[in-house]
Amino acid sequence: MARRNREKEIDSSASEMESPFNAPVEIPPQDSLDLHPFLPKDIPSVVEEYLRQCQLEKLTEVRLIHGKGIGVQREIVRSLLSKHPAVQSFHNAPVEAGSWGATIVVLKRKS
Repeated sequence: MARRNREKEIDSSASEMESPFNAPVEIPPQDSLDLHPFLPKDIPSVVEEYLRQCQLEKLTEVRLIHGKGIGVQREIVRSLLSKHPAVQSFHNAPVEAGSWGATIVVLKRKS
């Protein structure tokens, strides 16, 4: 019983972990962004800011690397992309660029 309670404490403390970043992290816009270093709860804000910066830099196609796994990060990313006003379209990356572990995003040109 004590072991089960200890495991429960470890699980709950892990889910309550704070982000290791105390301030916004600037990421220079490139044509791809690896989302592996970010916590799932931070993905929406990271992707939003990344897309905003890419549009300012006039990038029209970018790759978001979310990994294959069980699809949690992919679903977070694609849900956001489906509603994002700067996104024209998105699809799986080609095999050599990550296949279904990455998403290619076509951005609208900013006028």
